Amino acid sequence: MSERIIMDEAAIQRTVTRIAHEILEYNKGTENLVLLGIKTRGAYLAYRIQEKINMIEQQLVPTGTIDITQFRDDIDHVSKQSFDKAFEIDVDITGKVVIIIDDVLYTGRTVRASLDAILLHARPIKIGLATLVDRGHRELPIRADFVGKNIPTARDESVKVYLTEKDSSNAVIIE
Repeated sequence: MSERIIMDEAAIQRTVTRIAHEILEYNKGTENLVLLGIKTRGAYLAYRIQEKINMIEQQLVPTGTIDITQFRDDIDHVSKQSFDKAFEIDVDITGKVVIIIDDVLYTGRTVRASLDAILLHARPIKIGLATLVDRGHRELPIRADFVGKNIPTARDESVKVYLTEKDSSNAVIIE
């Protein structure tokens, strides 16, 4: 199977800038805004969006990470005994507008797990979802509020996101 580059470095950069503007418009500024990036690449995207918002508004929006591993429903070996706080952020997110950020939206199960993790520990006033790529094939009734690019895919195709914080380049590829 051949691979196709869907987004290059410049396209990802433009998309992050656009999503930052859309989040600011959605929230009418930075007040009570918090970004939570789903580990691993969603977290890197969250910090990139934080940086763009800071450039636009001169406000550093609280940003953290969320690890949904213990909240997944599609992994049998995960211990459900102890649900530690799955997110790391320096502020209380109760009463805040939380934007969950992920790299690829597919079945919706990762987002459902992140919602479970957040709502177990806090009560935000609103939760939104931003994703770099929406590839379709939802199994749950979940949609993103902010989408970088809709990429219709076949189930047997794979969408790979590469970010320099983790990988050697910035690109979105379909294999």
